[in-house]
Amino acid sequence: MNAQEVIRSIEAEQLKSDLPVLYIGDTVRVGVVIQEGGKERVQPYEGTIIAMRNGGINETVTVRRVFQGVGVERVFLLHSPRVANIKVVRRGKVRRAKLYYLRQRIGKATRIKERFDRKK
Repeated sequence: MNAQEVIRSIEAEQLKSDLPVLYIGDTVRVGVVIQEGGKERVQPYEGTIIAMRNGGINETVTVRRVFQGVGVERVFLLHSPRVANIKVVRRGKVRRAKLYYLRQRIGKATRIKERFDRKK
């Protein structure tokens, strides 16, 4: 067994199987595990997926939301133990793979049409 097969087998154990099917433009609620003192709690982070990268164990999604008038983007490693859960709130209908153009838009201009042909 060569090194790549060993790495793949170790990564396969770490992959999460309960993730929903995600698409660009979806509004998702990501449960992030936060440590405060000795306690852990799950804090939801809701926003629109504007980018997805890589695959397998390194798969990441960039989630954007506007908080108090400031755009905040967070990159989540999907298979990380810090990500407790992901729930799709609504499906978005978009025509491109990266929605970086939303960074230049404000307010109602950032709205994305809802898609009804895919299940939540």
